[in-house]
Amino acid sequence: MPNTDPERTAMPLQPLIENRSPISNAVASVRATLMSIFGLGALLIVNLVQMLSLLVKPFSGRAFRKVNRACAAGWWGMCVTGAQRINKSQILVTGEDVPPHENAIIVSNHQQMPDITTIMAFAKSKGCLGDLKFFVKDVLKWVPGIGWGMLFMDCVFVKRNWSSDSDHILKTFSNLVDNKVPVWLVSFVEGTRARLHKIEASREFAVSRSLKPLEHVLLPRTKGFAATVEGLREHVSAVYDLTIGYEEGVPTLWQYIKGSVHRIHLHVRRFPVEELPTLEEDVREWLVDRWTEKDQLLDRFYEQGEFPA
Repeated sequence: MPNTDPERTAMPLQPLIENRSPISNAVASVRATLMSIFGLGALLIVNLVQMLSLLVKPFSGRAFRKVNRACAAGWWGMCVTGAQRINKSQILVTGEDVPPHENAIIVSNHQQMPDITTIMAFAKSKGCLGDLKFFVKDVLKWVPGIGWGMLFMDCVFVKRNWSSDSDHILKTFSNLVDNKVPVWLVSFVEGTRARLHKIEASREFAVSRSLKPLEHVLLPRTKGFAATVEGLREHVSAVYDLTIGYEEGVPTLWQYIKGSVHRIHLHVRRFPVEELPTLEEDVREWLVDRWTEKDQLLDRFYEQGEFPA
């Protein structure tokens, strides 16, 4: 029987506490500011190249996508390299190996913005950095820099309402399938970054639905995931279930840019798409089962400081 005790306290996602001297913190902040200015400047140049790629699109959609794939791989690769080479941030990958250059749907827990760079580093190691696509808030497509870049990359822009988004999303999926676009589609199926108060609300909701309350993650939003699997089933080879853990505490993006994150743990599970259920309700239940297992993984991580090898 599942534990349905809403009074059991979920473990707080402890923020990263920096132990720097004032001088060291000032130096790190200046370096992070310079890196941010350089990165944003480079991103605007990338946007310009992406706009120029529109001249190619009427003649060759493939060439248009190739240019934008290179733009994404270049800028995102710069972010990953900066974290690994300059800030000495290390990612420890455990779990199952995945082949390079494989089309896949990616699901992951979501705690803070550095989760995204962690996934980028993993994609880069598999030769798929330029193939990353995300579900993104619709309002971001009007934002110069990252928003414009994602618009050119065929990311999926959503308004958090499946009934109004479904036609647009399914059209995007059809475009990816029909044009045989290489893809790593990332979905943070919890719908938002986990916070202690959100975990408590999620636990109360789970109890109301006779589901097992989770301690370290939010209940996943299953409807969109089931539709994603249905829309891309013939195009992707697998679903990757990623679990991210921060042994020193969950960092903010600014702490990450400052180089305060020394080690990140990433646990990988690969599920061939042909092994997933075919009925929508079964796919939704499958995802809930994965999140229950993810919660147990994080429980072990917080106790032992590592994921199983």
